[in-house]
Amino acid sequence: MHARMLKKEGETDERLFAVGAWRDAPYFTDAERAALDLAEAVTRLSDRADPVPDQIWDEAARHYDERGLAALVVAIATINVWNRLNVATRQVAGEWIKSAEGRARTATSAAR
Repeated sequence: MHARMLKKEGETDERLFAVGAWRDAPYFTDAERAALDLAEAVTRLSDRADPVPDQIWDEAARHYDERGLAALVVAIATINVWNRLNVATRQVAGEWIKSAEGRARTATSAAR
């Protein structure tokens, strides 16, 4: 989920700014930490011989039921696809908002 959407849902700047330092920041629940750990493992598959160790999966499974875990994995995979497409096409994150279409879409979303 994009930061602007999270802000609209009431997320705080503190938590948004701290996501990159989630291991050290006090703002996240154990369930959120498990999700962030799983997201890092699934994103950085080539960083270790066992890309998603049982310990990481089991901790996520402790906080999320089967349906929740499936949704989490699909969300992680979807975000990874968009990130990889943006890197491959040299699309700068957030640049679309400067276009007329991006501004119109943002204005429409804000009106809802």
